[in-house]
Amino acid sequence: QVQLVESGGGLVQLGGSLRLSCAASRDILNFFLMGWYRQAPGKQREMVATITYYGSTNYTNSVKGRFTISRDIAKNTVYLQMNSLKPEDAALYYCKGETYSPRNNYWGQGTQVTVSL
Repeated sequence: QVQLVESGGGLVQLGGSLRLSCAASRDILNFFLMGWYRQAPGKQREMVATITYYGSTNYTNSVKGRFTISRDIAKNTVYLQMNSLKPEDAALYYCKGETYSPRNNYWGQGTQVTVSL
């Protein structure tokens, strides 16, 4: 069974930084896509950043230039470096891994990010 475990969330001041980690229980190259998603209270879950098997990255417009997704294949870990945090970045952040064959989505349990003014 695949497990994704997020860590690194917490309380940060406006303009501060956090680095989230997503540790996978299997080789992350088994996923064709891994990503970070977030859900704020009363809002739908949204994609924040993704990284493909080939290392290509994609970001939602609101975080471009502030967030960076990366991975350490040897550690089976995907990261999300978040800089210049804003109140609207506060949410529960989830890690997701997608496999192609069989087609499955795996989610972590989430890590909370809170931004104080």
